[in-house]
Amino acid sequence: MTSDAGMRRIHVIQGEYKVVSGPDVVLTTILGSCVAACMRDPVTGVGGMNHFLLPGSAEAMASGGDATRYGVHLMELLINGLLKQGARRDRLEAKIFGGARTIARFSNVGEQNAQFARQFLTDEGIRIVGESTGGEHGRKLEFWPSTGRARQYALTGAEAQRAVALEQRPIPAPKPAESAIEFF
Repeated sequence: MTSDAGMRRIHVIQGEYKVVSGPDVVLTTILGSCVAACMRDPVTGVGGMNHFLLPGSAEAMASGGDATRYGVHLMELLINGLLKQGARRDRLEAKIFGGARTIARFSNVGEQNAQFARQFLTDEGIRIVGESTGGEHGRKLEFWPSTGRARQYALTGAEAQRAVALEQRPIPAPKPAESAIEFF
């Protein structure tokens, strides 16, 4: 196991994506029913992460919805961001995290998010090399884009409640983003 000392940590919040390169960067996020897709080009070491609340569709966004909430928008932004930084589409690999059913009485939007991410990546011809979705607990996620390593921690109790509360609040205006990934 390597030490994380000296690593530059970049946190990705709901509605954001980040694209980064370099061996000293780790991307982090906290997920409940939201999903994060972590993608990278293993040759260039360019990688990124997004964090979305709902699968979304062209119709939903056309009806005036906040595009930053939707996976369809954030997946496209992440892929385009990777390509702009020198990644090649035919080499991209992805890992998917999140999609928990954090509140039993609500519809299972987490599973819908995970299914959307799988289908989107398959449709785009991007290989899925790892996945940890579903369950009843949120996750704290770390991703090292240069190596593809990812690490997650289950959130329980107060941590899980905070993650759910963050997912239920309104999303702020979009901010510029960058990202990175690693998986176990």
